[in-house]
Amino acid sequence: MNLRVTWVQPEDLVGHELRQAAEDGRDASAIAARWHAAGGPPAPGAAGASPTPRTELRALANALLDELAALPSPLSSDEPTPLAAIQARTTATTGAGGSTPVPADAIPPPEGVGDGAPPTRPEAPQAPGLGGGAALRDRLHAAWLGRAAGCLLGKPVEKLPLPAIRALARAAGNWPLSSWFTAKGVPPELLASHPWNRRSAVTSLAENIDGMPEDDDLNYPLLNLLLLQRHGRDFTTADVARLWLDELPAGRAFTAERVAYRNLLDGIEPPLTAVRRNPFREWIGAQIRADVHGWTHPGDPVGAAAQAYRDAALTHTANGIYGAMFVAATLATAGTGTADVHQALASGLAVIPPRSRLARAVRLGIESARILPDFDEVVDRLHATLGGYHWVHAVPNAALVAAALTHADGDFSRSLCAAVSGGWDTDSNGATAGSVAGLLAGRPDRLPERWTSPLKNRLSTSVPSFDGIGFDTLAELTHMEAVRP
Repeated sequence: MNLRVTWVQPEDLVGHELRQAAEDGRDASAIAARWHAAGGPPAPGAAGASPTPRTELRALANALLDELAALPSPLSSDEPTPLAAIQARTTATTGAGGSTPVPADAIPPPEGVGDGAPPTRPEAPQAPGLGGGAALRDRLHAAWLGRAAGCLLGKPVEKLPLPAIRALARAAGNWPLSSWFTAKGVPPELLASHPWNRRSAVTSLAENIDGMPEDDDLNYPLLNLLLLQRHGRDFTTADVARLWLDELPAGRAFTAERVAYRNLLDGIEPPLTAVRRNPFREWIGAQIRADVHGWTHPGDPVGAAAQAYRDAALTHTANGIYGAMFVAATLATAGTGTADVHQALASGLAVIPPRSRLARAVRLGIESARILPDFDEVVDRLHATLGGYHWVHAVPNAALVAAALTHADGDFSRSLCAAVSGGWDTDSNGATAGSVAGLLAGRPDRLPERWTSPLKNRLSTSVPSFDGIGFDTLAELTHMEAVRP
């Protein structure tokens, strides 16, 4: 019997790397021809491994992956990976009191995701009165709850195509989406055609929820809380690597994270861990790890983004890193207690290269949500424009989160439901939208009980020492790191 280890089999990675090459402008036609002539398969559509092992192709696959990595990208000047080069292309600035947030109306309308000059973003004064006491602790508590609730909402429909999500919710009388997914009232033939995520249905449908089940979207914030407790804000990317080897079970890492983990075990050191045979380096993994970096930098989006960078560089490059920086900076501004969602998103955009595909996609999401009153139309526009990306890629998912938050205009329930109803990486998008919306709500008692009560203040996880922990305790621990000198 062959053991199919997902996300790392070389013969499964080539198709993903060819797709990545097409996205970042590398001419891989000759390499693709050699792969297809040898009988090489395309990338698996949804899963991490193809159904049939092709071990006879493994040596060729490794050689082609290395050749693909050596091809230069014409987009590299607009999409750099080194932090200094990223910061040189952005307009966010840092002063004595932290970084400068940017007003929402400074974001220019997009032209699809095509060419455009770098936007001009005027500076705005630093938000006063951040505080480090009960008000910040309450905001962090609401953010943890929001992240959990949004993740849980999206879990049963993860990997399902958009038409299936809409059909399942409509059949249960839950469209536009406003509550948990349920199998009650859904015709059996529809469930047979569009089965729930097999790992999540038993813990995340309305009739099954009993506390917050384990999910990588919650495991990574826990790991980053551990990271700050052990190393403080001056941690290095190597510290992140050592922490993962000590505390993260390898089977709980996926896509770019699993490849980087494998590279570490092979003796590869960061930042090479992010690029060696890693076709997932611009996917969403770093973006879902960014929350703690934003939560612990209220009012300092540039500092939050720089901290998120050091985490993301273990596993990601370019747009994969920008997704993490964008989310961290957005959360840092939302965490002030004085900014609205539009100012928060503008701060997120201000820390990433404006000509990058991720920045253009985020601007498309924001502008679409501003001009289209029906969110289904917003989603359809995003899928029509960005649907060529893999459903776990950072670019379309960041655009969808930005669109959902913009359209919801700070409303907690609408933020979660819009993010999940847009498809793609549903649990991750719900988690990020819930985190931002929770911070903006400011206190746990401002979140509707239908979202918080089923969580039962209990989180399951395989991250040591955290299993069964309450969200109130997590808020306390996060607050300690936010106010640590």
